[in-house]
Amino acid sequence: MSDYVPEVSSTAQVYPDIAQEAQALRWQNLEEKFVQTYGHKPDFISRSPGRVNIIGEHIDYMLYEVLPMAITADMLLAVSVSKSATSTVRISNVAEKFTQRTFEIPKTGDLEIDSSSLEWSNYFKAGLRGAIELMRKKGLAAGNDPVGMDILVDGSVPTGGGLSSSAAFVCASALAALVANGETKVNKKELVNLAVVSERFVGVNSGGMDQSASVLGLEGSVLYITFKPALDAKAASFPKSTPALTFVIAKSFVQADKHTTGPVNYNLRVVESTLAAQVLAKKHGLTLPEDNGPLGSTLRGFQDTYFAQESTSSTHEEQLKKCIELVKTDLPKEEGYTREEITEILGISLEQLTKQYMTRFPIRAERFKLRDRALHVFTETLRVFKFMDLLDNAPKEVGPEFLTQVGALMNESQDSCRDLYDCSCPELDILCDIARKHGSFGSRLTGAGWGGCSIHLMAEDKVEVITQAWKKEYYDKYLPNLSEKDFKDAIVVSKPGIGAVFYRIA
Repeated sequence: MSDYVPEVSSTAQVYPDIAQEAQALRWQNLEEKFVQTYGHKPDFISRSPGRVNIIGEHIDYMLYEVLPMAITADMLLAVSVSKSATSTVRISNVAEKFTQRTFEIPKTGDLEIDSSSLEWSNYFKAGLRGAIELMRKKGLAAGNDPVGMDILVDGSVPTGGGLSSSAAFVCASALAALVANGETKVNKKELVNLAVVSERFVGVNSGGMDQSASVLGLEGSVLYITFKPALDAKAASFPKSTPALTFVIAKSFVQADKHTTGPVNYNLRVVESTLAAQVLAKKHGLTLPEDNGPLGSTLRGFQDTYFAQESTSSTHEEQLKKCIELVKTDLPKEEGYTREEITEILGISLEQLTKQYMTRFPIRAERFKLRDRALHVFTETLRVFKFMDLLDNAPKEVGPEFLTQVGALMNESQDSCRDLYDCSCPELDILCDIARKHGSFGSRLTGAGWGGCSIHLMAEDKVEVITQAWKKEYYDKYLPNLSEKDFKDAIVVSKPGIGAVFYRIA
């Protein structure tokens, strides 16, 4: 895997053959629309894709391993560098519902972003702010004198679909800002790390999976992404199988907006998981080290600290199984813990609890389900471990037994997301049930959940059967006014795609 974001010379280096004609036309239209909007040609195009996660949901921000892949749908930013001395940014979108914005980049201090406002250009500002911070950290002149830009955005990753449109936008924006300011070689891992932090500027307690898949994606391979001791990614492939297999994405049409529902969904889960780590540590007389989790400590930190004091060594799998036992023993309240109960265990005041865990990203909850959230994180991490173990030790060609094993792990993941993490929804459950009934090996939600998309592992000869079952038993039944085009767009046969790239326009 190259250390740097590749510069490509054509769309043929970016998309699979089946998408070539449509994507080449899309890039051409973007350039033409840019000229119509600004009166001059763009200098380059920055591109970063969405992702789909095979397994490992809601554990990246606890610093555990995940298994996503980049997809064809992406965010494109056509960019021209301003010739004037001012650092003015004009940003427009090919989708007319997004109004053009203009703002100045400050020479010193932070670029202001109102995270309480659901403003589309904030995602570009977030990537830009992260890029500026990186350039300042490196001592580059552009960090304190960034160039102005004209930008036109074209996104094909559906918003609220669970395919990480926000991460793709932030990654493409950060890449655009770095290239515009003279960076000819953009380190992939630096881009991922700045994008993870950047997305938090718009009010989301992001982990690192989405950004890693978007930047590091490899054509034909899923990515086994690890976060400790440092960010790393390993390509992993499925063996040849009989029957031949594929992944299919099915959209629920329930919009999952992490920004709007964060206080009771996504951000709340981050707080609950973090507090579970702190309570477990307190009950065992441990002090957790500060780490790269969104709130500075994680369940991975608890695992590492707990077993560091053990006199005998144990495997990662053995440790995870022990952690599951500890949760069941030390976090007995299935109904959840009140703020008062948590402060009593941790020995801190309500004010300290709120300031440390509930201020940066405000949340709303009466009870915090520490037991269920921790059980999901540890059991899901164990499933990822087993999934990778199956891939690593598979023969060159596998049969139904192997596919049933990996599919069962996906099914268990969906059950855990529904029952322990409360991040599924009835529509996703129905899509998964239909697919399993008609022959899917494994079906689960993908992304944050609470709507969005589902991912299904199936034999290629089952795609049409399951598609028609979805149409009859879900789309026609629950969305009778859905157009034929929307139905076709809702179901995507997906292969692993390439990650972030940029393209200079002659």
